[in-house]
Amino acid sequence: MELVGGKVILRDKLPDDAQMDYIWRCDEEIARLDAAYPLKMKFEDFFRLFRDQLRYPTPSSGRFGIDTQAGKYIGNCMYYDMDTVNKQAEVGIVIGDKNYWSRGYGYDALITMLDYLFSNTSMERLYLHTLEWNKRAQRAFEKCGFAPVTQVRRNGLDFILMEIRKDGWLRTRDDKLSARDVATQETQD
Repeated sequence: MELVGGKVILRDKLPDDAQMDYIWRCDEEIARLDAAYPLKMKFEDFFRLFRDQLRYPTPSSGRFGIDTQAGKYIGNCMYYDMDTVNKQAEVGIVIGDKNYWSRGYGYDALITMLDYLFSNTSMERLYLHTLEWNKRAQRAFEKCGFAPVTQVRRNGLDFILMEIRKDGWLRTRDDKLSARDVATQETQD
């Protein structure tokens, strides 16, 4: 599958992604932003797990590599815990290549995935958890249309649960996609 945004292309994960994913997962700063510990396992062990996830994907989830329009792999986004009864799923994103932070690539990737999920699945609600202290991420998610719901404590950490509902997305969809396209055009000029 391939989803084309303004600055990014979301595509199915590939075995070739493993090396960069491993580097990003071992990075202390990225791990901290993801409420995780940096990986300590050897690449060979990581690659076996990575390969198994590609071979046997979880049916209630989808994982995408994020490429720039020029084909550079810069991160990942995903949906998981898709609940077709309650019509909701959790989403997540990481721009692993720090050269692409604060440049609109995360916004473009998330908007592209939201549009896909609300247009092609029965999902009525998408939600995420972001660390309470990560105001930068919260502002980015709000820009995409997510609203804070409540504070949640997990594994000794405080998170903000944020959500976006399909009806709200449909009201702002055209504006979000237009803003994405304008931002893309400005960076190309």
